[in-house]
Amino acid sequence: MFHWVAALGFSALGSIGGLIVSSVVLFAGKDLRARIVPWLVSYAVGTMLGAALLGLLPEALDGLPARQAAMGLLAGVLTFFVIERLVLWHHWHGDDDCHVHKSTATLLIVGEALHTFVDGVAIAAAVLVSVPLGLTTTIAIVAHEIPQEAGDFAILLAAGYSRGRAIVLNLAAASGGIVGAAAMLLFGEQLPNAVPYVLAFAAGNFLYVAMADLIPSLHRGRVDKTSIGQAALIGLGVLTIYAL
Repeated sequence: MFHWVAALGFSALGSIGGLIVSSVVLFAGKDLRARIVPWLVSYAVGTMLGAALLGLLPEALDGLPARQAAMGLLAGVLTFFVIERLVLWHHWHGDDDCHVHKSTATLLIVGEALHTFVDGVAIAAAVLVSVPLGLTTTIAIVAHEIPQEAGDFAILLAAGYSRGRAIVLNLAAASGGIVGAAAMLLFGEQLPNAVPYVLAFAAGNFLYVAMADLIPSLHRGRVDKTSIGQAALIGLGVLTIYAL
């Protein structure tokens, strides 16, 4: 029962926590947003890399041979590449100049629901190993969800939805995390040997998002003292996971 409470609680925090903070960021002024979002992205990169390489992958390797763990990680990377390409999974990092149709916005919500479902699965699998691992996984997901949810809001508003409607749609998509956690708890209790594979898959997910999505967005700016600050925040994100 404790695992259920922890996993569902962490999943709700991972799905809704980022949504709440991102809504505040979105409603800030454009200039302030342009300064804040890159810092949030930088910290998210560090937490996701730390959670993947210092938390999820080592635990997967404890239960799997290295080759099988690597195959699970690779499956996570390739699966999220396909999702991003086929479901039009958009991320926004400070650019307000986006004009989309409502059909694209609908696909965005579908993709986000799938994304949060997998996040919930990752959190529950981590909790089944240990609550501290579940906590570090949740921190990484919350950190990533903040800039991602801000992007989702921007796309929905550009598609013509009101702010209230955009919030409702994002909340509906965020509920996928709780569903994913519940499914993983049921599945994991029946087939505990599958948990290490899920951890490896989740590590691939985190690595893909951090390295294929978030880091390239940081490279769009010019190289100056801001880059040093971003590197420091990436390091702080890694240290956060290491300390826990």
